[in-house]
Amino acid sequence: MNVPAWVWAITLAAMAVVLIIDLVVIGRRPHEPSPRESGIWVSVYVGLALLFGVGVWVLAGPSYAGQFYTGWLTEYSLSADNLFVFVVIMGRFAVPRQYQQTVLLVGIILALVMRGAFIAAGAALITQFSWVFYIFGAFLIYTAINFAREGLEDEAEDFKENVLIRWSRRALPISPGFDGARLTTVHAGRRMFTPMLIVMIAIGTTDLIFALDSIPAIFGITQEPYLVFTANVFALMGLVQLYFLLGNLIERLVYLSKGLAVILAFIGVKLILEALHENNLPFINGGQHIEWAPTIPIWLSLTVILGTLIIATVASLIKTAADDRREARRQAAESSDDEPVLKA
Repeated sequence: MNVPAWVWAITLAAMAVVLIIDLVVIGRRPHEPSPRESGIWVSVYVGLALLFGVGVWVLAGPSYAGQFYTGWLTEYSLSADNLFVFVVIMGRFAVPRQYQQTVLLVGIILALVMRGAFIAAGAALITQFSWVFYIFGAFLIYTAINFAREGLEDEAEDFKENVLIRWSRRALPISPGFDGARLTTVHAGRRMFTPMLIVMIAIGTTDLIFALDSIPAIFGITQEPYLVFTANVFALMGLVQLYFLLGNLIERLVYLSKGLAVILAFIGVKLILEALHENNLPFINGGQHIEWAPTIPIWLSLTVILGTLIIATVASLIKTAADDRREARRQAAESSDDEPVLKA
């Protein structure tokens, strides 16, 4: 896929315009968006991603369009990682709801910058060393095992302040409270940083960790840097609104971690099969390609990923609904037992 420099320039400019508009709108009127507002914006971003895929189909063919859709869906589902931990970070630092939009948007900007660097590095590695697919595949399978064992909820609950956050708390003068969405304020006649800076550092370092999962995953779908980058852009763009749209619903997706484990394991196996097919390591098959290693077509990848997400979501909602009914019956039984018995 030969993408001219001017297409890259237009893509980056469009992304910058969207981010600037978001920053201006949120900066002028920080607030907690309603479910209706969030739903509209999520629909807009999803619609833009679907339209972009149509454009790829028209200009580059259905194969590349399928790679974009599969990569975008994979990155969008892995964004649930971010949302679980973002909820914990916001609660841990008691960020006021009306300023959480600003925090998330800055986090997304940081994530785009860091993922852009990872994508460039990953593309360079793949071009020079095809055996890196073995490492990517093994890492995704390892991550899938962790997801299956612990789950996203446990990962979020186990969130601990990293070295950079702890150093910032000790070395920087931090005010006792927030001052809107500002990073600095004057407290007791002294210029100090607000806790918002610590929150930004927490979000940024968390994005860095999550990029280690998502970038190898999408390189398992497509090796086209332009598609890898745009799939990440569209997956991250609507993350702010998705955070407020889902709200407490995300806690009801109890099987989402299992679904993501299946997806990551599937992509990991796919990467290893491709590495075997292109093998040039001397200690594997004498450095020769393994022709019998099957290649998984993009339509099958899309089917597996979409089907897994649907099954995990539906199963989660069925289970939590059943748990709610069971809890309601238990509370009703306890309340009836506590009622005083009237004697005749």
